[in-house]
Amino acid sequence: MVKASTELHQLDRSLVWSGFKQLAPISLFVIVFGAAFGLAAAQVGLSESTIMGMSTLVFAGASQFAVLDLWGAEMPLFTMMLTVFAINARHLLMGATLYPWLRQLPVPQRYGVMLTASDANWAMSMQAFNRGQPGLGVLLGGGLALWSFWIVGTWLGIHFGNAISDPASLGLDMVMGCFLLAMVVGGERNLRMLVIWSIAAIASLLAYWYLPENSHVVVGALAGGLAGMIRGGGKC
Repeated sequence: MVKASTELHQLDRSLVWSGFKQLAPISLFVIVFGAAFGLAAAQVGLSESTIMGMSTLVFAGASQFAVLDLWGAEMPLFTMMLTVFAINARHLLMGATLYPWLRQLPVPQRYGVMLTASDANWAMSMQAFNRGQPGLGVLLGGGLALWSFWIVGTWLGIHFGNAISDPASLGLDMVMGCFLLAMVVGGERNLRMLVIWSIAAIASLLAYWYLPENSHVVVGALAGGLAGMIRGGGKC
């Protein structure tokens, strides 16, 4: 991994705007899934303010959908919290990989940037760092793009969601997966990375087959992270 330097942790308005523009095209697809969530949440019986508040403050599509499955008159709060944690546990490793650059920012900026972290803008920021370019602008700006489009999509889903009630039927559920795969293929390519990704994939598949639902997210992330530490001599 590229070592942190003064230039690489640079964060200013122009870099944030550039990151926003880079992620804007993929963010258009996020509107569809936001709409699907808004519709599903409305059908469960949540109020518009609750739905919009959830998308604004949580900003985590998979875990928001998972919560809807558990929603009811007697909500299993502990189960709900555990499910959300399991699905979003990969953000712990995202933070760890970004720490060499984040640690050079003031604490409020550091955590403010991470509030917008998601799979897509994290992948693009890591690509920028690996090319020797500042990546925090991509992380923050791209995150703001994804977040704002997710909120817009949620609102559209509440009011007009019946237009696209099943994004998977149009193949739109594959968009983000294909995007992240492209980021992997376009990133660092060597034997070390092949071993790390292979271990993460195998561990995730085994967990998907044999462990409780959603545990494959945590298992795959931890396995890949540990493999990266071992293969990298204990460093990110």
